[in-house]
Amino acid sequence: MDFSLTQDQLMLQRTLRDFATKELEPFAAQVDEEGKPDLEKVKKLNEMGVCGIGIPEEYGGSGGGVTEAVIATEELTRGCAGTGLTAIASLVLCAYPIYHFGNEEQKRRFLVPLARGQKFGAFAVTESGAGSDVAAVETTATKRNGNYIINGTKIFITNGGLADIVVVLTTLDKSLGHRGLTAFIVEKGTPGFSVGKEERKLGIRGTSTAELIFDGCTVPEENRLGEERGGFKVALGSIDRSRVLVAAQAVGVARAAYEASLQYARERQQFGQPIGNFQAIQWMLADMATRIDAARLLAYRAAYLQDLGQPFVVEAAMAKVFAAETAMWVTTKAIQIHGGYGYIKDYPVERHFRDAKIMEIWEGTSEMQRLTIARGILHSS
Repeated sequence: MDFSLTQDQLMLQRTLRDFATKELEPFAAQVDEEGKPDLEKVKKLNEMGVCGIGIPEEYGGSGGGVTEAVIATEELTRGCAGTGLTAIASLVLCAYPIYHFGNEEQKRRFLVPLARGQKFGAFAVTESGAGSDVAAVETTATKRNGNYIINGTKIFITNGGLADIVVVLTTLDKSLGHRGLTAFIVEKGTPGFSVGKEERKLGIRGTSTAELIFDGCTVPEENRLGEERGGFKVALGSIDRSRVLVAAQAVGVARAAYEASLQYARERQQFGQPIGNFQAIQWMLADMATRIDAARLLAYRAAYLQDLGQPFVVEAAMAKVFAAETAMWVTTKAIQIHGGYGYIKDYPVERHFRDAKIMEIWEGTSEMQRLTIARGILHSS
């Protein structure tokens, strides 16, 4: 059993850690305050190949696998959750579904510019009545003269306001439930496709989270992703694959809060000595470090299984739920260690606390992860 990273993985980790420390962390508070992505930093990351990690070079990618994507996601999110997510979202939410479910022509046409960072991507599933219940999607696709006419509204779409390419989940027949779902690739500028309101959020404020509107949006049959009525497979397969990277995001946010707390505990003086000398603070820091390490190892295991082509769904759910709840726990304790200073914006831990909460919600809530885990262990041999 080997827990060490390869030389290439270590180089990736060092490179992105250095970039995050110098280029992202100093501006993270400003990105949060302004509530919009830092696209200049994202452009630099695209030039470094971040947007193509896990995609073969023949499709414009940087090679590597899910493990490399986990490493990159943790490092970038530690520096700035908003900018890190914006940089990695096109890869996880759009490039991966097209890579795994698209045909050769779709990969050449849509995947290559995504993997090269020339275009932004998004994945549009969520609706007002369809969150955890994917089968409840009401956005319709009607086949007509070799095209499909899409009508409906998607909400809470990460990168929605930036996306040039969107994978959208629709239903051909609502009465069929999940068996009627079909996925399509829709390009920015397609008549009938528009961006609605941008959401104002508690955390990860330096990202675009938007409403997408499809009003008589006509797409050709060659833009269908996967089989007709095969959208449920596309949706769940894509979400299952993305969960390990949410775990990595959670580890990155937790690590940022932990590192800030460790530094504060060494510097803050009370009763004539650093507060890190007090057992109450030491135990919180010890538990922070232990939980973060455990969450990271769970994420690495799930990524490793994906890279080997082995079953990983239960392991990804375990990584996601544990890392997300670790991030909330660690950021809460970070505020406690900082005391009153932790509650004000002059210190970063209140931002980390706000950024952490979404990890328990998107790509499947913690409750849905536990359902996945329970079903997996109850039906295992």
